[in-house]
Amino acid sequence: MPKWLKDAVFYEIYPQSFYDTNKDGIGDFNGIIAKLDYIKDLGCNALWINPCFDSPFKDAGYDVRDYKKVAPRYGTNEDLVNLFKEAHKRGIHVLLDLVPGHTSEEHEWFKMSQKAEKNEFSNRYPWTNFCFQPAVGFPYIGGESDRSGCYVLNFFKCQPALNYGFLKVDQDWQLPVDHPDCIATREALKDIMRFWMDLGCDGYRVDMAASLVKNDDEKKSGTSAIWRNIREMMDKDYPECALVSEWSDPQLALKAGYHMDFYLNHPGGGNGYATLMRDYGFNGAEKEDRSFFKKDAGGDINRFLEDYLPRYKDTKDDGYFCLITCNHDTIRPKYNLDDTELKLAYAFIFTMPGAPYLYYGDEIGMRYFDLPTKEGGYFRTGSRTPMQWTSGKNLGFSEAEADQLYLPVDPAADAPNVEDQKKDPASLLSTVKELLALRHKEEDLQADAEFEPVVTDAGKPFVYRRGSLLLAVNPNGSAAECTLPHGGEVIYSIGEGKVEGNALTLAPQSFVVIR
Repeated sequence: MPKWLKDAVFYEIYPQSFYDTNKDGIGDFNGIIAKLDYIKDLGCNALWINPCFDSPFKDAGYDVRDYKKVAPRYGTNEDLVNLFKEAHKRGIHVLLDLVPGHTSEEHEWFKMSQKAEKNEFSNRYPWTNFCFQPAVGFPYIGGESDRSGCYVLNFFKCQPALNYGFLKVDQDWQLPVDHPDCIATREALKDIMRFWMDLGCDGYRVDMAASLVKNDDEKKSGTSAIWRNIREMMDKDYPECALVSEWSDPQLALKAGYHMDFYLNHPGGGNGYATLMRDYGFNGAEKEDRSFFKKDAGGDINRFLEDYLPRYKDTKDDGYFCLITCNHDTIRPKYNLDDTELKLAYAFIFTMPGAPYLYYGDEIGMRYFDLPTKEGGYFRTGSRTPMQWTSGKNLGFSEAEADQLYLPVDPAADAPNVEDQKKDPASLLSTVKELLALRHKEEDLQADAEFEPVVTDAGKPFVYRRGSLLLAVNPNGSAAECTLPHGGEVIYSIGEGKVEGNALTLAPQSFVVIR
């Protein structure tokens, strides 16, 4: 386990929307470099940068055309290496977004695979044997290549699946996982990873990490074997580099060799994480909001704990299961929570086990917008709007004209921005900085300190233990009381909390840390 993960706080950057330095309306690497001091001052000491490799951008960069070349709209390979160097000067680690399960249909590997003549890339993707033989059980495309066959997709039409083999071979066109050509795909992935780690990258967040081997079993045995092989390579040659999976199943991901996994949001309360901030209907589904951090919504922390605790207990010795404020695929929490509710939600997220992930702009309460789809974003597009730095032109994101921006900025007169919130000690931004500073100061709030629920009864504050500290949150609009296992001193609070003997009283919408 890389030592730096113990005190890591990640900041996720959607590069095209972060900060534009060349006035083309799209964020760039130099923009990220220009804001590294802000990120460090915020309290984040690690970055996750969404896909930045060369791409036709039919899926916002998750359709890679060249893994060893950055997208020109962000800069050059040299600019990205400079970003690594400048981040490291400030004690900030940088993870890139790796897409291992598929490429763009414009990738050179795929173009070679499409050829009628057999070549070293013919089996880099799964193909059926004949143009009218369907890939039964899989999404597939036929009729677009010189080669007679249909190829398997991993997700969108623009994303042909890479071929790591089939754990259970049940059709004549499928190759087993130990086929030399499937092993060659794995080795090509390792070569890509080595390329960027040799240049200063500190590891990867891995897109669709469970999607490699097809016809895999419930335990993802085939896919897990690949990741364990990759982890062996990293432990040997890059021991301080980290892997975090997009899997949301730590019992599989962490045992497959990942250092970290994090919750994905399953809309409508579909998992424990969703009940915290997003337990509402969306996209035409009518549902009363029962989110735990929504004031007086009747949320129940036990719905989170029933899902989280078995995962945490099963895997706490294997790696870190992490919480996020949001990500590029998730509705921003400001959609249904006001700033006071967000402060309490963030206080919880930033004091839980694992390494927390803060999505750019969540620290100032950026809003979600209903926007037309952009680069395959669909409903997610509204969570990908430009960062709001100032109250000036384009809210400080870019000097380009408004119609040239990657996406429009918040048009509201009260659009939150960094410049204004820095001046306000009661702002959401100021609270985030306080919370992250507290996490860095107190070892018992960091990734590996023990977690234990203490009080979970309805109508009472939720009290939990991290190491030797007790933490309590009351998201409701009325005061709440409970008995603690022991007394102590309040060392941090949002709102008001009072400890007398073993009795805790929390004011409406408040949070405390007790030593």
